[in-house]
Amino acid sequence: MADNPSITPSTSSADGSTDSLDSRTRDAVADGLVELLKPAVEEIDDRVKTVRDSQVELRQQIDCLADDLKKIAEQQAVPVDLEPYVKKLNNSRRRVMLVNNILQNVQERLTKLYNNVSKETARRKTLLDSPSSGPPH
Repeated sequence: MADNPSITPSTSSADGSTDSLDSRTRDAVADGLVELLKPAVEEIDDRVKTVRDSQVELRQQIDCLADDLKKIAEQQAVPVDLEPYVKKLNNSRRRVMLVNNILQNVQERLTKLYNNVSKETARRKTLLDSPSSGPPH
């Protein structure tokens, strides 16, 4: 069966033009996919950074509010017990930190993906820009 040319995935002429064409087609498709995904990855990465910044700010605000409530509770005899509210704030703070950790992991993965996309794009461009992408005639 290996001798049957119709089963062979690619054939080449003496100058290798068919293999080169198949390779160029694959490279063009790969470059197209990379260029298609790159803006989406960049946008998601930017949005994750924005959300992480918001999460940090929210956590800081929760910490300040919890500290203020504790100080008020210590300084005055308040008719309302503030301890349950402090506990709720601390629970909210823990959840914010958990979401922030998840976002950090997502951002790290996106950064790796973006770097891999950039490396692959550069590699493919280098291959395509190499001297005539084949042997001299």
